[in-house]
Amino acid sequence: MAAGSAIQIPTRLPLLLTHESVLLPGSTMRTSVDSPRNMQLVRSRLLKGTSLRSTIIGVIPNTSDPTSDCDDLPNLHRIGTAALAVQVVGSNWPKPHYTLLVTGLCRFQILQLLKEKPYPVAEVQQLDRLEQFTNGHKSEEELGELSEQFYKYAVQLVEMLDMSVPAVAKLRRLLDNLPREALPDILTSIIRTTNQEKLQILDAVRLEERFKMTIPLLVRQIEGLKLLQKTRKSKQDDDKRVVAIRPNRRISHGSITEDEEEEEDHDDVVMLEKKIRTSSMSEQALKVCLKEIKRLKKMPQSMPEYALTRNYLELMVELPWNKSTKDRLEIRAARIVLDNDHYAMEKLKKRVLEYLAVRQLKNNLKGPILCFVGPPGVGKTSVGRSIAKTLGREFHRIALGGVCDQSDIRGHRRTYVGSMPGRIINGLKTVGVNNPVFLLDEVDKLAKSLQGDPAAALLEVLDPEQNHSFTDHYLNVAFDLSQVLFIATANTTATIPPALLDRMEVIQVPGYTQEEKIEIAHRHLIPKQLELHGLTPQQIQIPQVTTLGIITRYTREAGVRALDRKLGAICRAVAVKVAEGQHKEAKPDRAELGEGEDCKEHITEDAKPESISDTADLALPPEMPILIDFHALKDILGPPMYDMEVSERLNQPGVAIGLAWTPLGGEIMFVEASRMDGEGQLTLTGQLGDVMKESAHLAISWLRSNAKRYRLTNASGSFDLLDNTDIHLHFPAGAVTKDGPSAGVTIVTCLASLFSGRLVCSDVAMTGEITLRGLVLPVGGIKDKVLAAHRAGLKRIILPQRNEKDLEEIAAPVRQELSFVLASCLDEVLNAAFDGGFAVKASLEHLNSKL
Repeated sequence: MAAGSAIQIPTRLPLLLTHESVLLPGSTMRTSVDSPRNMQLVRSRLLKGTSLRSTIIGVIPNTSDPTSDCDDLPNLHRIGTAALAVQVVGSNWPKPHYTLLVTGLCRFQILQLLKEKPYPVAEVQQLDRLEQFTNGHKSEEELGELSEQFYKYAVQLVEMLDMSVPAVAKLRRLLDNLPREALPDILTSIIRTTNQEKLQILDAVRLEERFKMTIPLLVRQIEGLKLLQKTRKSKQDDDKRVVAIRPNRRISHGSITEDEEEEEDHDDVVMLEKKIRTSSMSEQALKVCLKEIKRLKKMPQSMPEYALTRNYLELMVELPWNKSTKDRLEIRAARIVLDNDHYAMEKLKKRVLEYLAVRQLKNNLKGPILCFVGPPGVGKTSVGRSIAKTLGREFHRIALGGVCDQSDIRGHRRTYVGSMPGRIINGLKTVGVNNPVFLLDEVDKLAKSLQGDPAAALLEVLDPEQNHSFTDHYLNVAFDLSQVLFIATANTTATIPPALLDRMEVIQVPGYTQEEKIEIAHRHLIPKQLELHGLTPQQIQIPQVTTLGIITRYTREAGVRALDRKLGAICRAVAVKVAEGQHKEAKPDRAELGEGEDCKEHITEDAKPESISDTADLALPPEMPILIDFHALKDILGPPMYDMEVSERLNQPGVAIGLAWTPLGGEIMFVEASRMDGEGQLTLTGQLGDVMKESAHLAISWLRSNAKRYRLTNASGSFDLLDNTDIHLHFPAGAVTKDGPSAGVTIVTCLASLFSGRLVCSDVAMTGEITLRGLVLPVGGIKDKVLAAHRAGLKRIILPQRNEKDLEEIAAPVRQELSFVLASCLDEVLNAAFDGGFAVKASLEHLNSKL
């Protein structure tokens, strides 16, 4: 080999200090530069240099650059690698730094450090010969048996890999083309080695020593590959996985080349294809998946579409195309489960048992689509979970409140970045079966936006004639939803689009009566709260009369959520007393006998015996259980929130009680009227809707037309009720919006009381729509309104005659405590609303026959 062909590096080199990795001659490394001296080296030398000489730097391994310019340099590693800076990339996030791509040239030894600032520069001595290698010169004879042994192991290692991978094929060619003396450094940088092992190879200046240190590393890698192949004997021979190799840039024929092709993970793709072929998906879906898997095999992993296609195929495999659970169809067992989980709710239980009975007679029955409509807190969501438990099916809840994008239902098309399937397909993937119970919670609170109408997207999902071929935008193939049992919940049907409402079987879930709430509290709520707070029935006792007090004085709702919270507050207060009592009970155990009298000192003299706070020793065994009475309720929950104010507010003319329906249940509503001198104007306050305003005008018109008949006069004695008289109608709770026609009879009764000067009976509530002829028309929400009157302590309710059929839905105990007056005209309403009836002036006119 000619001596003139050797390449010499400069005798003075700027030093780049690295700590995390080791650069070997012939390999390429990417390193981050953010320390002061290294940053100054990049700015002053690499970025401002114009010659090739300025791009050659010395890379010192195993040495950290100080974080400050003022700090002294640490001891430098004596052996380094002369490198060529190929690329410099700068960035300011998260802090200013540079990323260097450097390629190792040869080893050097530091002779003397010439300067430390602004970056270290040293006088170096080149240790390796850098030559222009040619194919015509071989060095096997010079290197001897050690070189031959190394070459044999290197070839064995490469041939164990998949030669179809471009990186492996190029490595095999390098073994034949590169001189043997360059191979130890290159192979050490390729195989899996630690930084310490690479540092030992770098320090091995003698070629013989370098071969001896590299051969054990090759043998270790070969044994690892043999063990890996042994564990994969069941797979095909050509499905070898490339391990311990990563793409590296190397020096070949004096120039820098790159392995641009990345490795492909064949095993995972083959396994994915096998899963697709063995899955039970439909023929259309299988055809699409096989087409996509062919595209995936031809696609480089670096392409963004590779991950999207793979995620799509994995989702298709995971979907339960034909996997289902077997229903439990025993009627008696189902009835027991429903009765144990929920009290009352007879309509819901009846419908579930009907479904089970039909399933026993016909196996391929499509899943019903139910919609539970009722106020909050009555158990609509929890009964859906109980239905799934009864049927033995998986349960999945989808919250639709506030959803305003139709892609949440149908999914996104795969052309979008970050596309994903809709909630329906995601739910099926989660439960893993194709016949779960899906609870579509708060379906009445869907919203519209620029992204579409999700309520319209639900039309296909909830249509039994269409959902057997539901097409999600992400899947783009049909999926069968006909076996899914869909249960929707809503507080009102007013905000549900008519087309969507028509596809569902609506089951009304009214509020609970007081008796039902007491049973629910003692069967479910109190045991649950005791378990949550670590209490036992031997420590606390809540009588039914106390529960009734909580229901009537501290809650006024259709459901039981507020009741549950009040019971939780009671349990927390008792838990405090129990914990304090246990702490004080431990004191006599550590003291002498006769300290029983000292415990009395903890009792305050002004304590009340009925209150839970009367003593600090309530948790002691003699005081168990703690009885919760009305005095304890006042101490824990404070003064009552609701009082029976009905009789107090009806102590003057011009006040009547109506019944209103809200999405939260029924409510009683007071209507107040007053008159004053004026110009005949009617003033309405209380944030009323247009329908209620029209009912008020209708009521005053009917009373003016019948004023003589009922002897109603204004302040001046005129039968024209608006003659020099202004009327003001007010509906209290002015912050709450009110609308609807059912307040018509209440407004008429209120105005009749005002102009007649008579009081309306204090225990009467009424509801009904009126006409200009004085007829009373039926209204909705009768059960919720009746329950609201029952909660308020009213005894007599005036209803339209045509609402008599709705009374059958009311529980018998409630009907027995109330008196119902069914009216078909306003005459009957007025006679029932006032004590002694409402007098009508006798007609003195007689018709004379003209015959």
